[in-house]
Amino acid sequence: MGNRSRSNGKEIIGSGIEHLYEMKLAHSLSRELLSRMKHQILSSNAQQRVTGKVYEAILCAIKEGIFEFVFDIVKADRQLVWSHDEKSRNIFSVAVQYRHAKIFSLIYGLDIKSALASSSASFDNNLLHMAGMSAPSTSLDHIAGAALQMQRELQWFKEVESITPPSAHGLPNKMGLTPQQFFTKNHEDMMSKGEKWMKDTASSCTVVGALIVTIMFAAVFTVPGGNDQNNGFPIFLNEKLFMVFIVSDALSLFSSSTSVLMFLGILTSRYAEEDFLESLPRKMIIGLSTLFFSIVAMMTTFSAALLLMLHEQSWIFKPIICLASIPITLFVLMQFPLLVAMAISTYGPSIFDRKMKRWF
Repeated sequence: MGNRSRSNGKEIIGSGIEHLYEMKLAHSLSRELLSRMKHQILSSNAQQRVTGKVYEAILCAIKEGIFEFVFDIVKADRQLVWSHDEKSRNIFSVAVQYRHAKIFSLIYGLDIKSALASSSASFDNNLLHMAGMSAPSTSLDHIAGAALQMQRELQWFKEVESITPPSAHGLPNKMGLTPQQFFTKNHEDMMSKGEKWMKDTASSCTVVGALIVTIMFAAVFTVPGGNDQNNGFPIFLNEKLFMVFIVSDALSLFSSSTSVLMFLGILTSRYAEEDFLESLPRKMIIGLSTLFFSIVAMMTTFSAALLLMLHEQSWIFKPIICLASIPITLFVLMQFPLLVAMAISTYGPSIFDRKMKRWF
């Protein structure tokens, strides 16, 4: 049995090493192919590039998000940045439409923001209109929740808006819609889903927070051990664990009250487009953080009260204290990933690399 296990282990390790080797070989071959394609493109003239469909290949690579190919080609010949398709969409218009942030960030490295933004209009939509289109589902699938998806779309729109000239902001397209109107029209459904998602989450968390407020408020007036009949002070007033009980109870009460207020703020929000960019995510981050802290403090209060009453003389308090960690663990598993994702999306590094110029 032992020999069989060792044999299986060696087979797994061997297959893993073989897989890594194949990946490294594939990457090496792809880099070699890319290098040869680059030299072939650079040695060709304009007519040969049109005949060989070089511009179509570059735009296809952008649609698929193949950054290395686009970066190497554009770095080798900056004139290729003006490649366009039959609809006069250049490489950055396509990058915006398909939401490829790394490729779009090349605009900062090439330092052609003004020229490109002003000349990137096709016969229908300009660059800012492209940001107002609905993103492909593949670019949003990895983002949890409609509200965060709406936030990402707003981040794209604001980023493109920051590099386009003011004259393009109010320029209508063939449908007679300005970029802002075009964005609103294309994101009505996502905005509605984001509002529902926010309200459902806030409603559920409000119930939990209100329950904790009720429990913690009652617990401070029913202290473990009761009060001394002579002076009315708690019997365990001089115990260190009693101070832990009181402090954790107060912290749980205050943090849960804060979380309830934050969630009420979400429920009563006006839900304008701008609110999804920072206002609503900030309230949700504060609400979830304080709710998590209040649950931890509540379990600490419970454990301290149990230890005070049992005086560590019973075997039962150890497994009960271990069970007290279950609600905390469940909250971490269920809501903490959402909290982290929302914090990174709102206050983390931008998806756009404005320091791209250092690579050129």
